[in-house]
This record gives sequence, C-alpha cells and structure tokens, in this order.
Amino acid sequence: MGMSRARKEEEIVSLNKRFSDDEVVVVTHYSGLTVAEITQLRNELRKNGASFKVIKNRLAQRAVKGTKFENIGDMFTGPTGIATSKDPVAAAKVTYEFAKKNQKLVIIGGGMGETVLDTKGVEALAKLPSLDEIRSKLVGLLVAAPTKLVGVLQAPARDMVGVTKAYGEKQG
Repeated sequence: MGMSRARKEEEIVSLNKRFSDDEVVVVTHYSGLTVAEITQLRNELRKNGASFKVIKNRLAQRAVKGTKFENIGDMFTGPTGIATSKDPVAAAKVTYEFAKKNQKLVIIGGGMGETVLDTKGVEALAKLPSLDEIRSKLVGLLVAAPTKLVGVLQAPARDMVGVTKAYGEKQG
C-alpha cells in the first residue's frame, strides 16, 4: 500500500528541513543490506551526530528544490538512502568507513553546501578530521604550551636542589 498524499507532503517537508539544516548529504544505494545492517549504520551515524534515511526518490527530488543541495537531485535513482549531518565530515566519514566493510552499501555521491561531490569527493571528505577531532587537537595544543612553560620554569629550581644535595653529600 502506498503513502497517502498527506503523508507524502509531510515527508517532503521533513526532507526539505533536513536538506536546509544539514551541511552535508551523502547519497547511497543500499540494495541488499539487511535491516540489522541498516540499523548498525544508523547507530554508528547517530553516535557521530549524523543520521541515515531511506528515501523515495521522487519525494527527495521535490524536497531538495530550493535548498543548497538542489544540484544533487539527479542522484536520487534506485534504492536510495541518505546520510546527513551538521558536521561537514561526520556523515561522510561514517558512511565511507561502513561502505569499506560492507560492499552492499554503495556511495553514489553527495553534496557539501552547494558543492556537488562525486564518490571520490565523498571519500576525500571522509578522510578529513571531524570537527570534534580538530577541537581536541586544538585544546591539546593550547594545554601543551603552558605545561611546557611550567616544566621549563621548574627545571632551574630542580637543578639547584640537585646541585645543593650533591655538594652537601660531597662535603659530608
């Protein structure tokens, strides 16, 4: 049984909101994936702030109109699923890693903002560090400098104590 007209309109509005809010869309073909495998993919994406949705192509083609992803409308053919995220790398990274382990998930392409990505573009995006990885490296760099400074400032005092102790032992 097909979707009612009202349900289709709700789905178009929901997809349009997703296309408007998210920074990246990865278009995939999921033919042959089991429900358990799709659930595993969804869980991995969710852990990284992304999501996966199986979509009806005609509804997606209508929903993408008027959004920054309008140029990827022709990718919606066949058994299509989309991975999306606000983080420009998360959806691409998780989908790419999952597709490497499971040949049934095929990355067709996608979009980042108004830029259309082919399969190689999604792969390149997936190999970039995520926003959280960049933040943690930045925090590490910010913390490392003062820590090294404290170590350098404490070294003369340690050295002085060591010299005094050695001198005392030599005299004694």
